[in-house]
Amino acid sequence: MRKKIVAGNWKMHKNAEQTEDLLNELIAKIPTDTDTNVIVAPTFVNLASAVDHLEFTNIKVAAQNVHQAEGGAFTGEISADMLKSVGVDIVILGHSERRAIFHETDALIANKVNTALEHDMTVIFCFGEELKDRQSANHFNVVENQLKDGLFQIEAKDWEQVVLAYEPVWAIGTGETASPEQAQEMHEFIRETVRKTYGNEVADTVSILYGGSVKPENAKEIFSKPDVDGGLIGGAALKADDFVAIVTAI
Repeated sequence: MRKKIVAGNWKMHKNAEQTEDLLNELIAKIPTDTDTNVIVAPTFVNLASAVDHLEFTNIKVAAQNVHQAEGGAFTGEISADMLKSVGVDIVILGHSERRAIFHETDALIANKVNTALEHDMTVIFCFGEELKDRQSANHFNVVENQLKDGLFQIEAKDWEQVVLAYEPVWAIGTGETASPEQAQEMHEFIRETVRKTYGNEVADTVSILYGGSVKPENAKEIFSKPDVDGGLIGGAALKADDFVAIVTAI
């Protein structure tokens, strides 16, 4: 059975005090008996405190990135071992902002995936097409290539530690919106693409999250689609009430 997951990517928001305040709100408001896997991804400097703060809760902590090397002269970077040492064993990789702003290639992301898996971390693997790809009807090819070039080097056994997160970049902060039907269409395609390479067991058990501006108003309809197993939430994850509403919508 596939896991239901709602993950909040806080990006470069929330200082130490604000992080603690938001975590306290989430602890108070997220039902303790929820079957949904709830994940938050604060900034690097607040990861250790977040892990401590959430120790006796059902909320898990993820990092927003990791370097592919074990260590060395990489000023400003963070290794998998460093993350594990503070209790973080989930990492978001391949996010559209890492790809677009920091020019991360599929080959680089593949290396990061390999490193994370070698350290027994769970990878939330992000991918998705831009507006020009959707307008030119090239979106399926883009998504398939990102999967194959950034993730399909892993072995079938590694999929137990992988969560997919489809991000239609064209529907994030552009004024464009993706319909629940468009989300389902792409998620179904993604699952079938995984099936062709790794077989039924992997395809039927991997969770595929939707990351296209999920809000309390549209969460329930999006999550009702058969191949949508949850969401990777951006802006709405920064407001406790909005994030809790999305968690409960699933």
